[in-house]
Amino acid sequence: MPETAIEIKGLKKTFDTDKQSVEAIRGIDLTIAKGEMFGLVGPDGAGKTTLIRTLCGILKPTAGTATVLGLDIITQIKQIKPRIGYLSQRFTLYPDLSVDENIEFFAEIHEVMDYQARRNELLEFTRLTPFRDRLADQLSGGMKQKLALAATLIHKPELIFLDEPTTGVDPVSRREFWKILAELMHEGITILMTTPYIDEAERCVRVGLMSGGKILLADTPQNIKRGMRAAVIELIPTNIHAASESLHGHPEVTEVQTFGDRINVVAKEGTTTEMVKRWLDSSGVTIQSIRAVEPSLENVFISLLRENTPSEMDVEATHA
Repeated sequence: MPETAIEIKGLKKTFDTDKQSVEAIRGIDLTIAKGEMFGLVGPDGAGKTTLIRTLCGILKPTAGTATVLGLDIITQIKQIKPRIGYLSQRFTLYPDLSVDENIEFFAEIHEVMDYQARRNELLEFTRLTPFRDRLADQLSGGMKQKLALAATLIHKPELIFLDEPTTGVDPVSRREFWKILAELMHEGITILMTTPYIDEAERCVRVGLMSGGKILLADTPQNIKRGMRAAVIELIPTNIHAASESLHGHPEVTEVQTFGDRINVVAKEGTTTEMVKRWLDSSGVTIQSIRAVEPSLENVFISLLRENTPSEMDVEATHA
């Protein structure tokens, strides 16, 4: 059995205001192994950031228990903090300081002595050595995120929390950032991250879908996709709105997911492309292409979200 990095039991977090009480985390149970990369995916307001901030000791839980690296997040948080790193959504670099000076600043915060060799190592690791004298304000979005990660790693944490680290970053920089994360995992560092990108979640060892303060499902991406007992037919119609309307009313169809100019029809097991084509032909809808596809992580997540928050889900899905 692998060692446990994070163990959560019945964790709850409620925010009380003058007018109402909001339950941001509602009884989460989760175990994450050491060396694992675990991705949390879910819509805005699902509770992902609240969960991370609670595990880091920034927020105090309302109920339940959690341990990080075998230490209690309430009674032993002082022992936890030197062993973890946290890259928040709004990680603040100092724009008037250079790359070198920003890392030096965070080294001093973490009381890292003789940090120069470690800084050089991190600059090479993040491919920032050629830019070490450049002001942080003059870096691209992707380079800023890599600098923020270097600052997060300066004290050699055993576990890092990353809250949507690639949001707003261009695709090339996202790929570079993920190469760095893969190398960190190979070094044995445990990673708990949130991401709005399904393709990023696919790269994690395990994934958890959060909605309404709960983790609806946690497993490997492969097992999650295998668990979807349905046929998925992808088609590109000449009239996407007419096709969507026609399919929504069909008794064999459980889900119609729109992605740009294409539609994923989630139907009962055994449904074929010929059957879907006949349904659309009878409604006067023509299609440019149609094929059966394996259920994607996105298909599963959208279906789960619709089941659990039907009034909040939009008809169209977005993806990057």
